[in-house]
Amino acid sequence: MSIYTQDQIDKLVEGKLDWDTTLRMLTMPKDAERFQMYLDTLQRRLDWEDRIVLPLGPHLHIVQKAGSRQWVTKCECGHELGDWKDNWKLHAHIYVREDDAAMSEVYPTLMAPDTQWQVYREYYCPQCATMLDVEAPTPWYPVIHDFEPDIDAFYRDWMGLPVPERAGG
Repeated sequence: MSIYTQDQIDKLVEGKLDWDTTLRMLTMPKDAERFQMYLDTLQRRLDWEDRIVLPLGPHLHIVQKAGSRQWVTKCECGHELGDWKDNWKLHAHIYVREDDAAMSEVYPTLMAPDTQWQVYREYYCPQCATMLDVEAPTPWYPVIHDFEPDIDAFYRDWMGLPVPERAGG
């Protein structure tokens, strides 16, 4: 049984949880009940039926499509960014800050990185224009595939929960 309430998890997601409770949550071992409450909170905020399997970020999730066992990466607005194993960034709109003028929107003059050595790539949902991620590679570096989570191990070994079904799995 979790020591936290659904209301506390809701407030955490909304950014309204008191600091003492937030700090306690950060420093204590995680429990399966809290993870499920977190998923429930995220799911209630969405206006689509696909079930969240794993949150990837504040607005990005791996979901199981309603009525199927297919997993996809999806923005909270409902836009699908491809199969969950694909690099979702290749299906996003990309804005590259690669000159001094674009960098000056982020950094004060003379404090920006040298654009010969570093650029900012901002990834936006093609449907709702929510920023989903930012990376800061060298200009010639390919789009970074952050990671491919081992969802089976996460559910089974870390959370002690049944692994969600998926196509081909």
